[in-house]
Amino acid sequence: MTSQVDPRGTERARRLGQTAALFVAPWCFVLSNAGYAWTARHGTSDMTAKGALGIAAAYPSLGKWSTFAALVGSLLLVPAVLGAMSLLRVKATRLGLVAGALVISGYICYFGLVFQDLSTTAIGQHGGATTANVALLDASQNQPLYVGTALTFVLGNIVGTFLLGVALFRARVVPRWAAVCVMAWPVAHIVGGNVGEVVGSAIEAVGLAAVGVQVLRGRRVVAEPAPSTVTTAAATGS
Repeated sequence: MTSQVDPRGTERARRLGQTAALFVAPWCFVLSNAGYAWTARHGTSDMTAKGALGIAAAYPSLGKWSTFAALVGSLLLVPAVLGAMSLLRVKATRLGLVAGALVISGYICYFGLVFQDLSTTAIGQHGGATTANVALLDASQNQPLYVGTALTFVLGNIVGTFLLGVALFRARVVPRWAAVCVMAWPVAHIVGGNVGEVVGSAIEAVGLAAVGVQVLRGRRVVAEPAPSTVTTAAATGS
């Protein structure tokens, strides 16, 4: 005897998981961005090897927890985006597919980039921003593979997220203000600085929560059926 799986039960479990991810993942990035903004409040930056090691040495615990939040957020963002894409199966399908693929690819790369921050923290705690440590970190980050991974993340984070918001806006599967909230993150990230990143990620989290509500409800856009031949003929009088 073969057991059969109830497709409705698996669909419900999938929707619950995707909804939970849509609620939790964005707030992980809010926490991570807030942690970084606090460490950089005096004008320091991790955009250089020396700055990253200085921050790691000054805030080892905060750096580890911020990294942990970003790692969890990156993992959960994959089912979260799949949940958003499930609302785009009829309208804005191609745009939603491209946007979703970009975001997922970008944040898979981001997981790898952020995971290396644990090594940066360890180096910062054991020696700090010495000449040798700065040269070591520069060498690891100047490799073509690292640069390509970082560029993929930027493409998914900025372009992919904005396009996903546009797809949600066009499909009208969520309140339009929610789609605008998703589109607000790339703009805030580019022009808002560290504080803008925190505010922008919080706005995006609100928008994705609204997306999660629609996923939980199982909302799908139903395509309008094409008029039948009989109906068309009757309408034209033939």
